[in-house]
Amino acid sequence: MAVLAECPVCRRKQSVRTKLCRCGENLDKAKRSERVRFWISYRFPGGKQKREYVGFSIEEAKDADGKRRSQKRENRIFDIKPEAKMTFNELTKWYLDLESVKRLARYPILTFNLKSFNAVFGDTVVNQLKPVDLENYQAKRKVEGYADSYVDQHIAMARAMINKAFDNDLVSGDTIRVFKKVKRLLKGDSNARDRILSREEFDRLMGKMPSHTKGILATGYLTGMRRSEVLNLTWDKVDLKNRLIKLEAKDTKDREARKIPVCDALYNVLNGIPKAIHDNHVFLHNGKPLKDIRTGLRRACRDAGIAYGRAVKGGFVFHDTRHSFNTYMRKSGVPESVIMKITGHSTREMFLRYDTVDDTDTRKAVDQFEGFLKSVDQNVDQAHQNERRVNSTSELTPHLY
Repeated sequence: MAVLAECPVCRRKQSVRTKLCRCGENLDKAKRSERVRFWISYRFPGGKQKREYVGFSIEEAKDADGKRRSQKRENRIFDIKPEAKMTFNELTKWYLDLESVKRLARYPILTFNLKSFNAVFGDTVVNQLKPVDLENYQAKRKVEGYADSYVDQHIAMARAMINKAFDNDLVSGDTIRVFKKVKRLLKGDSNARDRILSREEFDRLMGKMPSHTKGILATGYLTGMRRSEVLNLTWDKVDLKNRLIKLEAKDTKDREARKIPVCDALYNVLNGIPKAIHDNHVFLHNGKPLKDIRTGLRRACRDAGIAYGRAVKGGFVFHDTRHSFNTYMRKSGVPESVIMKITGHSTREMFLRYDTVDDTDTRKAVDQFEGFLKSVDQNVDQAHQNERRVNSTSELTPHLY
């Protein structure tokens, strides 16, 4: 066991007796200015090494080192690892209470998915989880009718929580490895969708949507915004005077701010929504922000005669409004770079995944091809006619003199 000093420049962890780091930093001077972070290093039975961050006080680091020595000597090694006693319910409470996590745009989805995960593993001690447990979880959820992407999302959210806990020394790398050993059910782009909502279907659906959800569907369809971006939209982000929706980095999935133009149809929708005094969210129901509209959307699709659901052939889900926006913008002749700027797609590959090439596009392509062939034939015929005229003229020329 040992106390280590971390160089404030190169982050190298070394003996507290070292005066000059390899990078040239004077560690004694850095310690006096309280710029050096201290760690303790020890080994678990079996030789696995553990480093634990303490703080900027060498006295506290020495105290922590002494405590770990005592625990190891008294064979209380499991007291060192919080995960030895912590359940997934307890870890989830810690994770969801973090301010940095609360500010995430996907926080409502994160909460929902962890709740589903904890319905099975909530009382399980974190370090008792095995890869086979997660594999059984996948199989169980599939039998219950959940889509592969949905099950993958549950485990991915739990993995994100575990990674955060590892960064804060709450769990060891063993727990991370459990999640890494479990393969995703969904392979590659097998979940890519090509469902787009026609304008006629959109109008039909709007006529059947509950009044408090119509604006949400319209915003998704006319801007290409993600569901979480729409549901979390607040009036301070909406500039009706300049007809812009201004999302900050913290509001978007890719953590990049963007400005989204508001067309006339959407302007009329947003301008007709009354602003609440007690809550700044744009879309409210009974005075509270809406968290989801799937129930209302499912009923509206049924009443409008539109198939609903990912598992249904040709079924529509809210995320398809994003596909529709990308596709219709491209069809209207808007450059890809401009569309990507509006939707927030950082790569062309992802943009193409949301740009659906349908039967209209392929029919148009064939028509263009056919038109090209006709123009080639006409040019060939014209060239032959010109050649015949030249030949006939050359044959007659000598008789003119």
